[in-house]
Amino acid sequence: MSATNSLDNPHELALRDFALGYPGTHEDMPWGHRAIKVKGKAFLFMGHEQGGLGLSVKLPHSKDAALMLPFATPTGYGLGKSGWVSASFAKGQKPPIEMLRQWIDESYRAIAPKKLVAQIGSAAEAPSAPATKKKVAAPRVQKAAAPKTPTTRKKAGTAAKRTR
Repeated sequence: MSATNSLDNPHELALRDFALGYPGTHEDMPWGHRAIKVKGKAFLFMGHEQGGLGLSVKLPHSKDAALMLPFATPTGYGLGKSGWVSASFAKGQKPPIEMLRQWIDESYRAIAPKKLVAQIGSAAEAPSAPATKKKVAAPRVQKAAAPKTPTTRKKAGTAAKRTR
């Protein structure tokens, strides 16, 4: 995915602004690609494909479903093995913006520190975010202490002393 510094693609501009709306985010341009990061870690890479739109996000929950779409592929450089998915859209092709926003939300939640994710609430509360399952800890049950009994070794030692 080759990138340019201009934001002449309205879809890229909208998705960039959406991503930068999350707490603790900033924009960077490593390797000539637009990257939106949180606490120094990228959760969205964007770039133009001959005037079109290309992006990569980390999708730990919806990767398999995303890869079934004709415009999605595992991200190169070995990132696909870690759940990263890339999507490409030709110039003039209308990308599914709402779905891409959900992907950006999932990617942010996968990369951002828990404290920052807590500031935005659950994915179910966000109007454009996919619902994610939240792990609920099982209540702790205190085990009753077993009564202490003398060990066999002590009994044997005591019996040996008595027979002497």
